[in-house]
Amino acid sequence: MLYDFLVVRQITPSNPAHSVRGPKYVVKKGKTPVWSREDAKALLDSIPKDTVSGLRDLALIAAMFYGFARVSAVLKLKVDDYYHNGARRRLRLHEKGGKEHEMPVHHLLEQILDEYIVAARLQSGQPLFQSVNSVGTEVTGRALNRYNAWAAIRKRARAAGFLTPVGCHTWRATGITIYLENDGRLEHAQQMAGHESPRTTKLYDRTKDEITLSEVERIRL
Repeated sequence: MLYDFLVVRQITPSNPAHSVRGPKYVVKKGKTPVWSREDAKALLDSIPKDTVSGLRDLALIAAMFYGFARVSAVLKLKVDDYYHNGARRRLRLHEKGGKEHEMPVHHLLEQILDEYIVAARLQSGQPLFQSVNSVGTEVTGRALNRYNAWAAIRKRARAAGFLTPVGCHTWRATGITIYLENDGRLEHAQQMAGHESPRTTKLYDRTKDEITLSEVERIRL
């Protein structure tokens, strides 16, 4: 870099170190906060199901968690994108670049989505995830936007007493991490997440991050 600067300033005619390049920086771990399975379960269990807004928020988080889905793909879902394939359901996710990615629906996610759709009285052709009225009892017919989705997730985390950082992408990352912790295969996680490269999927693998309190307590004077 110094010689490049000297060449530009015409102090030296050429860069004798042109063929020398520094080490390539490789990112091996993503920065998205990942929750433990206990915290994730506690938050999902804490969301009340007595209002449409509660059922919607639960379904929104569960779709990202169980479906390894990006928030942008989840918010593009129509009711018809949640469809039967034999006895079970699938989600047709609309990914970046106009790509479509089909994901089998986890049985718990299926229960949550069915309950939400019935309570919200959603119809064919409508957005699956919609904004709600001021009291949270009815959907408006308008698709939920990314900011309001993020705000809803933060609100549910605060209400459950969590101070841990959380965002929409947290649930995708947490789902992938827990899948790998349960001896899931990296290539299957890559396929389910819709990643082009397994290196991208590996960024979500935090299975080696957990340091137990008992190990920390070994630091003794």
